[in-house]
Amino acid sequence: MDNAKKEKVILGIDPGTNLMGYGLIKILGQRIVLLQYGVIHLSKYNNHELKLKKIYDRVLSLLDDYHPDEMALEAPFYGKNVQSMLKLGRAQGVAMAAALSREIPIREYAPKKVKSSVTGNGNASKEQVAEMIKTLVNVPLEPKALDATDAVAVAICHHFHGGKPQFTNKSWKGFIQDNPDRVK
Repeated sequence: MDNAKKEKVILGIDPGTNLMGYGLIKILGQRIVLLQYGVIHLSKYNNHELKLKKIYDRVLSLLDDYHPDEMALEAPFYGKNVQSMLKLGRAQGVAMAAALSREIPIREYAPKKVKSSVTGNGNASKEQVAEMIKTLVNVPLEPKALDATDAVAVAICHHFHGGKPQFTNKSWKGFIQDNPDRVK
C-alpha cells in the first residue's frame, strides 16, 4: 500500500439541533492525529431553519479548510418523540448535503457501533468514549466537549472499519457501469 492510501483526513459529525459535535482526524500510517474538534452551539437560535443554515455553513467551512477525504456521521437513534427525530434527521441531512456538494463520500454508523468500535462497549457513556479518545489521539481534551469527542469517535470508528464509504455522489454512475443490462 502506498503512502497516498495510508494518509487521509476524516470528518466525524455527531448531529444535533442544540449541539452538533465535529471532529477531524488525520490518519498517518498507523497513527491517528487529531486536527480539530469542537461543538456548534445551536440552542441560542429559536428558528429551526436558521439552525440548519448554521450547520450547513459550519460543515462547509470545515470541508473547505481541511479538505477531508471522507465524512462519517452518527446515525440518529430511534426515539419516541417524532418531532425530535424529524429535526435531528434534518440536521444530519444538511451536514450530508454539505459533504455531497464537495463530492465527499459519506458513511453512517449507529451510536452503539461507534461506542463499541472505540471502547469495546456498545453501551459506554459519553465520558468513557471521551477517555478512550484521549488515549487514542494522545492529546488532553476538554471534558465539557462530549459532543465533540463523540464526533471524533465517529471518525475513528470509520477509520477502524476500513473507511469504506456507504455511498458517494458517483454511486449511480457505478451502478450503471456494473449493471449495463438493467439500464435501457
